[in-house]
Amino acid sequence: GSSLGLGRMAPRHVVMARAMAARGQRWLTTMSANPTATFKTSMGEFTCELFMDKMPITSANFVDLAKTGFYDGLTFHRVINGFMCQFGCPFSADPTSRRAGTGGPTGGTSFALPDKSIVSRDSKGNIPDEFQGEFSNLPGTLSMHQANTGQPDSGGSQIFINTKHNSFLDYFDRSTPSKHPVFGKVIEGIEVVAAIEKTRTGPGDKPIEPVRVETIVIVE
Repeated sequence: GSSLGLGRMAPRHVVMARAMAARGQRWLTTMSANPTATFKTSMGEFTCELFMDKMPITSANFVDLAKTGFYDGLTFHRVINGFMCQFGCPFSADPTSRRAGTGGPTGGTSFALPDKSIVSRDSKGNIPDEFQGEFSNLPGTLSMHQANTGQPDSGGSQIFINTKHNSFLDYFDRSTPSKHPVFGKVIEGIEVVAAIEKTRTGPGDKPIEPVRVETIVIVE
């Protein structure tokens, strides 16, 4: 049968087949080497892949903030059904705060990239824009919120999850001044994101029942 055919294969072909299989395994390992971030929220959990291989500054900034507990206890301060869910402002720890949506990391802090080089946040806690990779703002992607639309290097800790294809937010789409680089995507629990998206909101698109992130667990 088939095993007989395999037995008749020339040793060189066997070696080549094994080498190809080994390369395939290495390719799979490389493809899955990006870190993941699991959001443990009051409405359930969802997990995202972070594009550390293509977006190291933006991803490493997020990983640093998650690991140091910056995001623990914060709430989704702006949710628009059919658009996106926004998160990551330190003032959102108080869901009634009028300052929710205006904050970011402590200025002058720093974090390490995978190659061990150090990136420093500016005096306002913002990081350099990372306009590369050309990932579009597709449904389920994580994107960097810029504190001032159109202003360079104004991203800090705030991110949003797209719930529709918001191509006009792509840095490579010139139809608007908005430039929001995508640095991850939801790979598990998209139904939780959909539930958050549909939560009832009040003035300023704030959820009436706060959606709190207890912690974000990074797996590298």
